Parts: sequence; structure tokens; C-alpha cells
Amino acid sequence: MIHRTTLLLSGALLSAASLSAQTAAPAEWAQFRGPNHDGTAPVLKVSNWKGAKLKQLWKTETPAGFSSFAVAGANAYTIITGETEGNTGEVLLSLDVRTGKEKWRKPLTVINKYDGGGDAGSNDNKGGDGPRSTPIVDNGKVYAIDANLGVFCFDAATGKPIWNRDVMKENAGVQIKWQNAASPVIDGNVLLMCGGGEGQALLGLDKTSGEVIWKGESDKMTHATPVIADIHGVHQCIFFTQKGLVAVTPETGKVLWRADFPFKVSTAASPVVYEDIVYCSAGYGVGAGAFKISQSGSSLSAEHIWRRENECFNHWSTPIVKDGYLYGMFSFKEYGSGPLACVDIKTGKDMWKEGGFGPGQVILSGDKVIALSDKGEVVIVQASPEKYTELKRDDVLDGKVWSYPVLAYDRLFARSTVEGVCLEIQ
Repeated sequence: MIHRTTLLLSGALLSAASLSAQTAAPAEWAQFRGPNHDGTAPVLKVSNWKGAKLKQLWKTETPAGFSSFAVAGANAYTIITGETEGNTGEVLLSLDVRTGKEKWRKPLTVINKYDGGGDAGSNDNKGGDGPRSTPIVDNGKVYAIDANLGVFCFDAATGKPIWNRDVMKENAGVQIKWQNAASPVIDGNVLLMCGGGEGQALLGLDKTSGEVIWKGESDKMTHATPVIADIHGVHQCIFFTQKGLVAVTPETGKVLWRADFPFKVSTAASPVVYEDIVYCSAGYGVGAGAFKISQSGSSLSAEHIWRRENECFNHWSTPIVKDGYLYGMFSFKEYGSGPLACVDIKTGKDMWKEGGFGPGQVILSGDKVIALSDKGEVVIVQASPEKYTELKRDDVLDGKVWSYPVLAYDRLFARSTVEGVCLEIQ
């Protein structure tokens, strides 16, 4: 059953403009892991977190999958499992952020069954396998990559198709086990992704047309979404491929530096950048490591500074970093029980761990970690390496949660394999 509550402001429905005016820019969360590509959000004006309340504004069905919300233009977008003309597949969904009511939906790819893995979970919280990628909203358009490496662009307001590209056919795409999970990244006019074949694994597409601006390299893709960062003043996109880390100039695809890192079965968490350090981690016996990026003249290079083999796992949960410390879900297949932990990004040293989260996700608002456990609990934790300090915990979702919480318009959006919710923090 679907329950919805309409959000009112002075007796009138909130407009996109009034939503944006309530908080410091950026108020929207238009892409995977937020406006800064790193899971950080504006500071919420909450004076007493222990006394705060999470008021449900609406709740709606979001059937199956692990796509997160992208929130912009007073709409919330995510990819769900749906049926189109009798065929089951991935569907891009647009919701009104004020009411949770559906505005439009568009089919992406037909896929009746994924390779597996996505149905795993704790004994009482399994199933829900489905879309993994998160859409991105940019300049009035919404873009999505489906499980079969179809790339789509729609008008964000109406859902009208603008262009699409089949990377499997047009760029000799190479599929991987459990299909694509990476989300599109846009920098300027370029949509960046991995998944093409020999000599065109890394792709820079024109966001206005879907045509190839540049292509290069032969790395096989992983499930990890690339990140945009500036290191030593050099703007770059860092991919986490089966060869390791590779950074390129977004406009041209020129390789800036590489760092070898092991691959086994699946790599799914994005790299994390702090100053001149790039951290990465994977499951399946791989573990974590960090590289220091150095500059000599116009050249960049990567040097391994620490490595923890077969431990310090981020299975698919990308941590956030604050003041040199990582905060996130560090576990491998510890469904319902894996810890939220703090790790020194410069040394790899564990600072603290607190169990009971599973492979959920985290974001950062000021000095507060907003954690979403795999069983649907929102937990507010002080971002401090000294000790674990829990400030607030509320159970907000049924179903299994492997997607990220989202802060936009001073509201918290989250979804599971069953339902999506919008919460006001009072």
C-alpha cells in the first residue's frame, strides 16, 4: 500500500524555487554521491540531534533494485524494476519531491533476471535484485545507464526521449558478471563512462547528442562509478577498472596517471580522494590501499603508501572522508551485522568500529555522518576519529537498502528494494 503526504509551505505547494531558497547551495543532489562527487552535503541546521525528529512527508513504492535518488528541479529520479508492454525490465522513474507522486516513467532495458548476487542478504532481509545505476540530472536533462550499457537522455520535466546509445553494439562493449552498476558522470559537456571494447573502454560522450567525443584504453570495466577530482590543481576523472586506477582529462581522455590494483570477481566502491591521496577498496579477498599522487613538471604519478590485503573491505559501499579520516561501511557479506567504521586514510589504521549496519551507505553533512543501514535505519553519528558517538537512530524503510541516502532541499530522501521515502528533519 502506498502512503503519501503532501508537503505544504504557507498553504501552497512548495515550488522548486522556494525549495532551493531554504538552504545554502548546492541544495540539490543531482547525481550519484552528490554535487561534489564525494558524498558530502550542506550542513543541516539542527541544534540538537538527539532531540530531532524525522518526519515522514511521503512514502511510495520503488520496486526492486539498488539505484539511489537523484534530486533536482523539484523532482526525484531513480531506476526501478517495472513492466512495459508485458516485458520486465529497468524503468527510469520521476517523482514529485513534494508529494511522492509519479510524474513519468520510461523503459530502459528488458532484463528478466540478473546474473545473481543481488538477492543476497541477511536471513530475514533477502531478495530485491534489480537496477544498480543512479541517474544524473544536468541542465534540464536526465541521463541514465542501464544494466546492458544502454545510455539514455530524456527531458527531465517531461520524460521526452532526446537520444540513446547502445555501447554494447556501437562501441564493442564488454559486459561483466552482474551487469553494469556504474552511474553516469558529467563534467562540462562530457558524459564519462567505462564499458567499451579494445581501444575504447573509456568513453567521453557528448551529453547533447550521445556521440563519441573521445575514446581510449582497453581496461575492462567494474561496477565502480568514476569520480571527478582536482589533485595538484589538475582536473581529472578517476576510473576504477579491472587494471586499477586510471585518471584522465575529462575533456580529451588523455591519461594523466595510473596505479595498479588487484581485481577479483567484482570491484564496486568508488575511489575516495583526500588532498593528494586516492583510496580504493574491493571485496572478494582484495582489501584496501591508498596512493599518493605526486607532480613533477606537468606529469602526475602514483605511489603506493599503504595496503591492507583481504581486510578493510568496502564491498560496494563507498566511504566519505573528513579531515583525513574515512567513515563508512567496512565489511564483506556481513549482511545486517557489518560495522560502520573509521579508518585513517593516510595510514590505513582502524580508529573504531560499530557493528549492526551491514552493507548500507553513508553521506556527510558538516561533521555528522548520515548512515543508512541495510535494514533501513537512518543513524546520525558524530564524524570524529576519537570514538563512535551515535546521536540519532530511526527505522524509516522496509525492504533491503544498498542505495545511498540523499540530502536535498533540507530533506532526506532514501529508498529500498520496496519503497522510497522523503523525510523532514525537525
